[in-house]
Amino acid sequence: MTIKDIARLAGVSVSTVSRALNNHPDVSEAAKEKVLEVVEKYNYIPNTSARELGKSSSDNIGVVVRGMSNPFYTDIIAAIGSRIEKAGYTMVMQQIGASDDEILTAARMERDKRLQGLIFLGGKLDYTKEQLTSINVPYVCCTFSNKYGTLDKSEYSSVCIDDNQAAYDAVQQLYSRGHRRIAVLLSGSKDGSVSQVRFAGYERALKDFGIALDEQLIIEINSYNIADAYKGMQYWLKKEIEFTALFAISDNMAMGAMKALKEAKKKVPGDVAVIAIDGIEASEYINPVLSTLCQPMEKMGSEAVKLLVDIISKKKSNRHVTLSTTLRAGETLE
Repeated sequence: MTIKDIARLAGVSVSTVSRALNNHPDVSEAAKEKVLEVVEKYNYIPNTSARELGKSSSDNIGVVVRGMSNPFYTDIIAAIGSRIEKAGYTMVMQQIGASDDEILTAARMERDKRLQGLIFLGGKLDYTKEQLTSINVPYVCCTFSNKYGTLDKSEYSSVCIDDNQAAYDAVQQLYSRGHRRIAVLLSGSKDGSVSQVRFAGYERALKDFGIALDEQLIIEINSYNIADAYKGMQYWLKKEIEFTALFAISDNMAMGAMKALKEAKKKVPGDVAVIAIDGIEASEYINPVLSTLCQPMEKMGSEAVKLLVDIISKKKSNRHVTLSTTLRAGETLE
């Protein structure tokens, strides 16, 4: 989006837009309000790096990482960085908090760093075309896809697992071992993130296995943080609800939950079986070793860069890649 677009949508002149954005006193409040409404609606970011305009295009590829403390991203970022370097580009990374606006961050990076493309590592599943008008370079959604938004699949690329099916498979592992009271630990069942998709897989599995959904077995903590999972599980256990198994939607959350279970004198897997999704390194070295469905993290990162570079070089158009998980049996399912 350009200043001309802003002027057209606001019904004012280009010079009025320029003066409004620079807070000149000779712009009426009504005109300024119209301009700012359009700017806010379309996430317009003025280019603050005008001195760069005379230079040739950069070789920068931006990576926006949602969730600064999430260990799941470590191997993916390493793979992304390595593949970007091999492709002859430079990685520019920005980490943001779980509640920050990655689209706004990406738009600023695009203009300030003159990016050739973007990789979103983690994000919401309901972006709209309108929200993404501020992004003017190709982008790849890595570890997630636009499942609940209005984006046409031809407008972006993605690489991820089938989160719904992975959750289904996790519940099936528990069901096949005789468990019927299966609790689920998640961020939110309707939060527009991967948590919502995995919860849908949990629901689908219960339905297929003839188990009624029990609201008491849904543990929502509005976070993916290990400490929050520990505290959330502690609080829930005090309710003394009967259960024999726990499906945590991420390894990080499972590890926090297992600490709470241990403190509550519940043996894993003797009293409670636990399974998760991700396959982070740390979960392989806890005692007992976490049973989890491992995502192919290095392949995810490498594939995301391949998709993006192919689009930048105009070799291929937008594509969507779905990768498979593999079960690490671990020691928490027995």
